[in-house]
Amino acid sequence: MDQSNGEQASKRSKPAAGAGDGGEDRLSALPDDVLLLILRRVGGPAAAGRTSVLSRRWSRLWTLLQDLHFHFLPANRIAAALRAHRVNLRSLVVLELDADAASVAAWLPLAATRLAGDMLIFNTAVGRPNAAAYVDERGMFQLPCLGNATAVGLNLGFLSVALPPAGVFARLAELFLERVRFHGPGDLGDVVSSPRCPSLKKLRVDEARGLVSLAIDSVSLLQLDLWIIHGLQQLSITAPALEGLQLHRCFAPDRPPVVQVSAPRLLSLMWMDPYDQRTVRVIGDWGPVRSLITDVVHVYGQEDSRAHNQHHLIELLRVFRAVRTLIITLDYPQDIGELQYLMEDITRLPRVTFLKLVVLGKGHVFGASSFHVFRLCTGIRKLSLVLRDLEAHECPSGCPCDELANWKTDELSLNCLDEVELINLKGAEYEVTFVKQLFSWATVLQKMQITFANLVSESMASKLRERLLTFSRPEVCVEFRMQTR
Repeated sequence: MDQSNGEQASKRSKPAAGAGDGGEDRLSALPDDVLLLILRRVGGPAAAGRTSVLSRRWSRLWTLLQDLHFHFLPANRIAAALRAHRVNLRSLVVLELDADAASVAAWLPLAATRLAGDMLIFNTAVGRPNAAAYVDERGMFQLPCLGNATAVGLNLGFLSVALPPAGVFARLAELFLERVRFHGPGDLGDVVSSPRCPSLKKLRVDEARGLVSLAIDSVSLLQLDLWIIHGLQQLSITAPALEGLQLHRCFAPDRPPVVQVSAPRLLSLMWMDPYDQRTVRVIGDWGPVRSLITDVVHVYGQEDSRAHNQHHLIELLRVFRAVRTLIITLDYPQDIGELQYLMEDITRLPRVTFLKLVVLGKGHVFGASSFHVFRLCTGIRKLSLVLRDLEAHECPSGCPCDELANWKTDELSLNCLDEVELINLKGAEYEVTFVKQLFSWATVLQKMQITFANLVSESMASKLRERLLTFSRPEVCVEFRMQTR
């Protein structure tokens, strides 16, 4: 960031002590840099501007602030403040309520001439649960080229934005676009690729519309996150330095996307979309991927759930022989009824060192599905089991979830597992049985940490501790924690 403006301001004006009425105006006697520090803490440019009535000197001080935050001000007041401002901005934050495109366009070009740092625009669509349906009536604005910006975050409430067809974002290192509707001839891939964005390191696009094709060619990009890109059909990524890639619900399930990826240094991959090797082409291979996050596994379901597992998980897992960290989520339906057990379709997992297993159990016994996963990666050294129910559920009487009881009787040797973490344990009998089995499977276990769910009382937790410790061995360090409320 450019600190020269603040330093110059401190040198411009240092009135002698006693300036003002009768020598009592000691505040104005302070140097500019101290007064600017005070102004930054009085509540934004509006409050700082009100200090202009104090004296002629105070009337211009707020225009030297390098950080401006506008909270729910009319567009004309934001524009007026930016016109009066005299130094480059290190930080600009604008919070708006249900702004239309015209109001943003009234001040954004002025901000582009001042910005030499970070900018955040957050537009909340009030009372519109589906703001995307209102984009036509709220218009479209042109995003100017922010040539000196270092980080930009735009959460636009689905306003339509046209990207600049020319210009270089020379210093931009981070770009975050959320709830944006792309419009016009400007191409996002063209804007964020190296010729026009040579310093870009992090790019995140979240819940965007109007983006059918995205082609990124960047030598600087390190992290790319694409979440819920409605209508994306083609994706091309050429990023020799890329270390992290996240794809989450970007492609329509009924239309296989055309994807090409060249990222030879990729370390972390989250792929929560269809993976079809006929349409997903990886140049070379996935590189030295150490962390892999997959889509959810439907433990029970019908043929559509089986197809989901096949095309979102199983085909992807076949690509990797080994990863250091694997994160899998097991998703149970609320009512199993006559649904088919689908875990047996998964016949292979990569070699894994750290396994994080998230169980969306909805009150069902999860022993059989977890046992199936363990049996496919017996070389794990660390296990984190997270029991996550978004709301309270109770397994109905006669539910078939515990009919598959092989996990209670079959042998399993996890002879590399030395550390286990159990999170959100509620104390159900099947959970206690599962912990007992873990102790028997993990013959070299050194440490187990158990965190009780926040609904577990202190007295219940005390009884659970005593009971669970009876399964342990002397060499195992067992720690118990309470979930923070």
